Amino acid sequence: MTPYDHLCTDLQASPRTWLVTGAAGFIGSNLVESLLKLDQRVVGLDNFATGHKHNLAQVQGLVSDAQWQRFRFIERDIRVLADCQAACAGVDFVLHQAALGSVPRSLEDPITSNAANITGFLNMLVAARDAGVKRFVYAGSSSTYGDHPALPKVESVIGKPLSPYAVTKYVNELYADVFARSYGIEVAGLRYFNVFGPRQDPNGAYAAVIPKWLSAMIRREPVQVNGDGETTRDFCYIANVVQANLLAATASGGAANEVYNVAVGGRTSLNQLLEQMRSVLLVRFPHLQDFQPQYRDFRAGDVRHSQADISKAERLLGYRPSHTIEQGLAEAIDWYVASLDRS
Repeated sequence: MTPYDHLCTDLQASPRTWLVTGAAGFIGSNLVESLLKLDQRVVGLDNFATGHKHNLAQVQGLVSDAQWQRFRFIERDIRVLADCQAACAGVDFVLHQAALGSVPRSLEDPITSNAANITGFLNMLVAARDAGVKRFVYAGSSSTYGDHPALPKVESVIGKPLSPYAVTKYVNELYADVFARSYGIEVAGLRYFNVFGPRQDPNGAYAAVIPKWLSAMIRREPVQVNGDGETTRDFCYIANVVQANLLAATASGGAANEVYNVAVGGRTSLNQLLEQMRSVLLVRFPHLQDFQPQYRDFRAGDVRHSQADISKAERLLGYRPSHTIEQGLAEAIDWYVASLDRS
């Protein structure tokens, strides 16, 4: 059994109370689902700025009635301190996922990104501190590495941020570290690398690349690639992210007050990703036999290459990625196709 397997067994034997912010979003709703399936008590907080009620409806359909009764949802806003305080009351662990993602969004509207990602983050830290939570786990980002060229990315070495979004995620890490030192609250930051999986929105201007491209390929729409397609990323399936969050909340032995890369440790170019996606879809959609993407200019604020060193998470958290990118695509494809049928 892996450390995560042991943790799941322990949690089912001894339920805790968890707060998931951004509970109606992609990552948040997957955390809610996994925690409820482990018979945990879960409080969800979301203002539906980017989350969706249908994500929570899907979770309800995937858990038992008894498990769903352990879920309490609060429609409030992390930019309001009183809302954060109400959500943190009686909570053991906070999994803070609420944020405005997307580099392009932050470039177009840095003020709103700052309000959600920095003011909202600080509100949540204060509320968690005052409520006496056991540990505060927060969603970081690989964008924190900025312009530092070295690969793989190691937590202790970062460069200059390349976007307002990256600035906000770096400030989160600084605030978390100060709160740990000044107030004794236990924190853990998770630098996510290109997460994908079920309930990731394929629509909208800021859709992540995998659901956006899958949607276009299925619908015979143009697939546009920023640059020459040789940009690389460390794509990470959502099950790995769920594992990292639960381990980061509960691991002992010096695991607190650290920042961890959450990824697979691989490196996939956009051209390779497109071919993997085409291969998975081809059985169902023969029109992709002659598929060709469209290439356009590189996008401002994007880093050229990204790959994570996950040895720190392996060593201190017991993190063991359960899914490669190929396994994640294979597992998620039914959901992606079904979601397009519903849209």
